[in-house]
Amino acid sequence: MDRPDLPARPFADRLDPAARPFADALAAAFPDVGGGVTDAGEARRILAAAPAPPGPPPAVGSVEDREVPGPPGAPPLAVRVYRPDPERWPGPRPTVVFCHGGGWVLCGLDSHDATVRALCRASGAVFVSVDYRRAPESRFPAAALDAYAALCWAGAHLDELGAEPAALVVAGDSAGANLAVASLLLARERGGPAVALQVLLYPALDAAQDSPSYRTCARGYFLTAAHLRWFWAQYLGPADPALPLASPLHADPAGLPPAHLVVAGCDPLRDEGVAYHRLLAGSGIASTLDLHAGMFHGFLALSGVLPEARQAMERLGGVINSTLNRGKNFGEGGGDAG
Repeated sequence: MDRPDLPARPFADRLDPAARPFADALAAAFPDVGGGVTDAGEARRILAAAPAPPGPPPAVGSVEDREVPGPPGAPPLAVRVYRPDPERWPGPRPTVVFCHGGGWVLCGLDSHDATVRALCRASGAVFVSVDYRRAPESRFPAAALDAYAALCWAGAHLDELGAEPAALVVAGDSAGANLAVASLLLARERGGPAVALQVLLYPALDAAQDSPSYRTCARGYFLTAAHLRWFWAQYLGPADPALPLASPLHADPAGLPPAHLVVAGCDPLRDEGVAYHRLLAGSGIASTLDLHAGMFHGFLALSGVLPEARQAMERLGGVINSTLNRGKNFGEGGGDAG
């Protein structure tokens, strides 16, 4: 599972045959952003018209929609709080502040509802899913500031959430993983809250977009390099793309918590996840890289139907649950994220 060195052969011709139908179906339903679709509103309408997944969502203990304070001068934030089944998961539990993907432009609480429910079931953690402001209406750093505001709220309400104080986690997928790391950088700069673990699912961490996987996986695996160019442009606008808060791969990792990264081999973002893992490990920060060579961007959302996604979800749940016993906060050494 832990693969610090990539083989010389590229991953781009190795999509697992079991994953191909799902990658093609997602690609067919997804708006051609950066190509035939250049307006964010149109992209959102296309995505909203896609068929809903069949069957009921995964059951959890409870789900509550509420508002929490946003950053100073900004509107309140909508969050969705998921609590696990108290009979299966008694006692104080980890709390995970989760930022959804969607290129900082698309998606929201509803699009990621099933994934967060599955994560809640696998880990027994309380999840706080964040409806941050989206681009291009609210460009960088609005979403990052929203992610940090949600983290601060969760950190100040752990008793109310039924949480273990030493087991606060940040998590996100794709652009949401970018915001999760940005919230950690802000927490380090502003004095907390302390976080035990960062969980990053196929993260977007470098606006330079110049890694080899951007070329070998540019198209044919659902998320494309053209999509990412458009997403980054919507999010950053005139901002400097090299700013660490925008491109966390350029940040000094000192004092950040242990990490667990799930990375797909057939994904333009593959190399960013691997590079961030190496950055942390090279700085003495415990990091686990769960690399799935034959999978595509977003595969974890298919844990109900794709065996490799189910295995990754089970491992992820165990890692989050382990923060109850092995949580590490800013400035502490040792430990293992996985």
